[in-house]
Amino acid sequence: MYEKIVTIRRFEEQSRREADAGKLRGMHSSIGQEAVPTGICAHLRDDDYVLGTHRSHHHCIAKGVDLNEMMAELLGKSTGTNKGKGGTMHIADINKGMLGANGVVGSNIPVATGVALSAKVRGTDQVSVVFFGDGASSQGSLHESMNIASIWKLPVLFVCENNRYAESTPFEYAVAGGSIANRAAGYDMPGVLVDGQSALDMFEVGKEAVARARAGEGPTLIEAQTYRYQGHFGADDPLGYRTQEEEDYYEARDCIMMLKAHITDGGYAAEGDIEVIEARALAAVIAATTFADESPFPDPSELTTDVYVSY
Repeated sequence: MYEKIVTIRRFEEQSRREADAGKLRGMHSSIGQEAVPTGICAHLRDDDYVLGTHRSHHHCIAKGVDLNEMMAELLGKSTGTNKGKGGTMHIADINKGMLGANGVVGSNIPVATGVALSAKVRGTDQVSVVFFGDGASSQGSLHESMNIASIWKLPVLFVCENNRYAESTPFEYAVAGGSIANRAAGYDMPGVLVDGQSALDMFEVGKEAVARARAGEGPTLIEAQTYRYQGHFGADDPLGYRTQEEEDYYEARDCIMMLKAHITDGGYAAEGDIEVIEARALAAVIAATTFADESPFPDPSELTTDVYVSY
């Protein structure tokens, strides 16, 4: 998990540099939120499913999508996961169970519920996980999906990454009652509030929820309290709607720092082992960037291929 969480951070840092250089558009950084999918996806198989949001690089990497193909997709190259046509907000790799990021708020929630229904109808023990932000927590799509998932005991995890701001709207202002996890009670499913900065806490919560879904016991709503360090998008200045003191507080509880301290303080690995893991993660991101830079753009003749279904 430490290698995964560091790889996500290094990938996001490089993605931001690529965006600043004008090589990709629409960058939504997940720096600060890496622990949430890392802990959850540690319990998923390749044939389990994940669906994401407009901010989904960390979901993709946690699910095992290839870094080379991801970076190529960000740069619009033909070697990308979607042949350069999806970009940062629409990465997908069916072979890894990553059914897609999506820029429309809350749109993937009913899709994930349908995926879970498919697994149940087919008689498999596959699990579907959908990640969404606090801004999507009041969308009708979530409430309709939770209702039908509970009635039919579908194997789906509804994972809310509550990073406290829906773009610039504070969580406290927008969510009645001050809790997303509490809403699960209205749909007769477990609602779990968890520290989204702790990969270990996410691992434990994910373990129970995935096992419950795989056993046919139905859905779980997880509210992971996390924080995005950067703005909603590249040009956004978050200090226009939050304080430096708040940012400092959350950065002092950095998910990578906390997991590293647990590993070293517990004697699970030495500092030298950690350095090897960090170097390997950085090397993988550098290699992915080189691969993307050297890959060709799609040929203009492919403009409409893989866009429409041919009958």
